[in-house]
Amino acid sequence: MGLLKSFLLAIAVGCVAVPALSAEKLDSETAFEQSQAAIGNMTGEHMLRDYRSRDLALADLRGKPLVVSLIFTSCATVCPIVTDHLRDSVKEARRVLGHDSFNVLTFGFDASGDRPGQLAGFAGTHRLAGIDGWQIASADAETTALFLAELGFSFAAAAGSFDHVTQTTILDADGRVYRQLYGEAFPLPVLLEPLKDLVLGRSTRSIAPTDLWDRLTFLCTVYNPATGAYRFDYSIFFGVFFGALSLILMGWVILRLWLERLRAARGGRLSRKHEVT
Repeated sequence: MGLLKSFLLAIAVGCVAVPALSAEKLDSETAFEQSQAAIGNMTGEHMLRDYRSRDLALADLRGKPLVVSLIFTSCATVCPIVTDHLRDSVKEARRVLGHDSFNVLTFGFDASGDRPGQLAGFAGTHRLAGIDGWQIASADAETTALFLAELGFSFAAAAGSFDHVTQTTILDADGRVYRQLYGEAFPLPVLLEPLKDLVLGRSTRSIAPTDLWDRLTFLCTVYNPATGAYRFDYSIFFGVFFGALSLILMGWVILRLWLERLRAARGGRLSRKHEVT
């Protein structure tokens, strides 16, 4: 467990976005601990404002897993890279899990600077507008502070910019923090595996044939690093088949040995009975 924590901390430390001439330094270890401690937190029913100046209730995004990307629109370094990478990763994840299997929220955490106009520009630049199930929003300062505290997200003002952890948070269908992702360009499985868990967990409540098939599909897909995509792993079926065949053969051998011993025992009793008579 200690090695895993050290590994995650090393990633988190490397994923703190530090602008030039930083006026205030964000403590990476503390920020990481706060981020990890937030796992299991329930997010509130906050009211946000989207890039079209419309109210967006966070509660309306429940019912499916939600990927929350934390950015500020005036960022010229890390946030654009994170956003473009996430856009491409979401496209691939939806190809595997289903087009409407989860939602995405790009949240501008700069309450004073991330107004609808700035959000609209950011959405247009990064080709987010019009993607189904993808919201781009911000909130007032009080709501933002509450939401970020629930997510375990840390940032500090730094020479007209922000020093912050490069964090993407996955919420479950009930709005609870399920997993924290760190880095500008995390590998696809880092995003897909927790989403796979959440979608699988939701679909296993039903025994309908379509849901059971979805469950089987999720269990039997594996990531191929050579192609950067997931594929159906037929070897699982071969493993199950030969495993079952081995058990059947072993059972058959045990049954034959038991029957032979039973016949031998009966034969011995009959022989002794004959000798006595």
